Amino acid sequence: MEKLFVLVPVLNEAGNIPKLLNSLKALSVELQDRHDVQVILIDDGSQDETASLAKKIAAESGLYLDILRHEVNQGPGKAFGTGFHHLISHFTDNDLVLTIEGDNTSRIELVKQMLARLQEGFDIIFASPYLYGGRIVNTSAYRIFLSSMANLFIKELLGLHGILTVSSFFRLYRPCALKKLQAAYGPEIVERHGFECMVEMTMKIVNVNMTISEVALILDTHARVGKSRMKVMKTICGYFKLCFLKKKWLKMAGQWKDTHG
Repeated sequence: MEKLFVLVPVLNEAGNIPKLLNSLKALSVELQDRHDVQVILIDDGSQDETASLAKKIAAESGLYLDILRHEVNQGPGKAFGTGFHHLISHFTDNDLVLTIEGDNTSRIELVKQMLARLQEGFDIIFASPYLYGGRIVNTSAYRIFLSSMANLFIKELLGLHGILTVSSFFRLYRPCALKKLQAAYGPEIVERHGFECMVEMTMKIVNVNMTISEVALILDTHARVGKSRMKVMKTICGYFKLCFLKKKWLKMAGQWKDTHG
């Protein structure tokens, strides 16, 4: 049976863990005839009961759970890098990899639609609040405007066109796509540790000519317990730093292409 690995970076998410794992358990039951859902939490230096609570809930529900631990907080990019590196020796070409936020803003009910879209032949599926049918709700107009303008600015700055969302964590990958990225950029794929890591990954995906499709996401911030971990100015600085790394990553992709024809 195909495995569906779910990578989730978490930092002090004890308030969100019950709902998150219950929704993933419901997904595993819904997909049990086709996919074996295996959840991998990357605990990025939590100081609360995130890990112990997750273990308790998973044991009670029968959900497969593996926890990778950073003793100190290193950022979501490093957490995803740890998860991708971990998968090298665990996934096969028949498995799939889902990445989501740990704060319940990724709508798990969209996964079946993302799986169906993947069957159309795409390498990676993004969930997008900017696609027709998607939107951001229960957020101030200022935050929505800031998010929309930042998304547009990043795409123009980095030359990413034809994709509506470049920074979302909520993505579904074929293993061959991740293996290609690992071959070109190293086992962890991403090198930026901040929230700009997913924009970095989008740039790298485009560099190696993989196909992306998107599904509409209604992003509801009220589903989250607590505040977002993203610091706006720090993340904006991270986006600018990507510009200086763009040439390096293009060169790495070119070297990979030369090696693999």
